Amino acid sequence: MVPHRTLPSPDSLAEQINALLEDPATTHGLSRALRATAKEIELNRYHRASSKAWPDGRIDTTPTEVQIGGGGHHIEGFFNIDAVPPADLLWDVREGIPLHDDTVQFLFSEHFLEHIDYPRSAKHYVREAHRVLATGGRIVTGVPDAAYALNKYPAGVEQADEVVERWYAKRDCLGDINTYLDLINYVFRDQDDDPTYTPHHWAYDHEKLTQLFTEAGFRSVEPWPFDPAIANPKRQWGSVYVVATK
Repeated sequence: MVPHRTLPSPDSLAEQINALLEDPATTHGLSRALRATAKEIELNRYHRASSKAWPDGRIDTTPTEVQIGGGGHHIEGFFNIDAVPPADLLWDVREGIPLHDDTVQFLFSEHFLEHIDYPRSAKHYVREAHRVLATGGRIVTGVPDAAYALNKYPAGVEQADEVVERWYAKRDCLGDINTYLDLINYVFRDQDDDPTYTPHHWAYDHEKLTQLFTEAGFRSVEPWPFDPAIANPKRQWGSVYVVATK
């Protein structure tokens, strides 16, 4: 008979990870993996707390205007769902959107979709968006435009100056953008070894966003005319926005 093993809790696992990260013998590769795991444990902690309050995965209220993954970007009148504070509801939407069917009129997210894994989480999120939207409801999605970066390739690194200035000026990775292809790699899979930034998992352009939302059942997907009253003006440059209608 196999003896019963008690699995460590996420919190105790986090303590062990912190101890390993402080150990100078821990290798660089292991440290990167451990930091990623520690971040997921933190997200899981917030999600578990909310899941206990809403065990059926649906909150009691029915907001009609919702922002997903807004972080510190506040939109007046919108209910903000995010995996980390600040937010009106802490919830990992990779596990679903905790809203009732056919209740939302307007969903908004920008520079969020590229940070979740594809296809599992990205396609699940878009299907969930279709579920919670009322007929005629809209979802606006903004992401870094992969086509913008690719359309300039091949190019000298000097042609990347504006992109670097707008997107990476405050980062410590500037010395590692040595060729234009390095810049493309940052756009597609930004994995700077810095806990302040979340990696990119997938790149999108207008065609890919159209395919993604069409596959989920949306009846139309069109370019979205940028509205600074809703979107973050700092995100407009080098991004692509679409509006999908249920």
